[in-house]
Amino acid sequence: MIEGNIGAGKTTLAQMISKKYQAKLVLEQFADNPFLPKFYENQEQYSFPLEMAFLAERYNQLNRELSHFDLFSNFTISDYYFMKSLIFAQNTLQPDEYNLYRQFFTIIYDKMPKPDLYVYLHKDAGLLLKNIALRGRSYEANISKEYLEKIAQGYFSYFRQQNDIPVLVIDTNGIDFVNLPEDFEKIDHAIFVKQYEKGINRILL
Repeated sequence: MIEGNIGAGKTTLAQMISKKYQAKLVLEQFADNPFLPKFYENQEQYSFPLEMAFLAERYNQLNRELSHFDLFSNFTISDYYFMKSLIFAQNTLQPDEYNLYRQFFTIIYDKMPKPDLYVYLHKDAGLLLKNIALRGRSYEANISKEYLEKIAQGYFSYFRQQNDIPVLVIDTNGIDFVNLPEDFEKIDHAIFVKQYEKGINRILL
């Protein structure tokens, strides 16, 4: 499972790995969320319906995709983990809204399968903003450096508490796995050749 902040390249890497290994690919359907453009214009008003819509969609998608074994795929790779819902909600919701949201999340999360390896692509906020600008999604135009840094802090706070699954944090600030095959091979080797213990593991490529 590949994770990362907005603009980190998680979807692209998941697609590249899926193609190389003939793996089943599960991509987040974020564009279908009708509250996303409204949220970036008015976070205070639309944060709760946005996060609830994401929660429902992520659960339905993962439950649907992971409940069927694919005989023609070696494994399943996704560009998000269900825990993402809680991390983003913690940074966007008011305390009373978050407490209510967490109750719904906990009920669902306990029923979800856990990944064999959780890969997080770390990239500095300045580089994330450049990637976001390059892909040119109008509703992402107002994303701030401060918001991206808050999301990153939320991920690392979660990692520090995680000891049930191996978490691999890869610093990708110095590589370009999209355009440089040798950099893709580095990240591919880090994910598939090495073995990692449960808890947080860090790599600088």
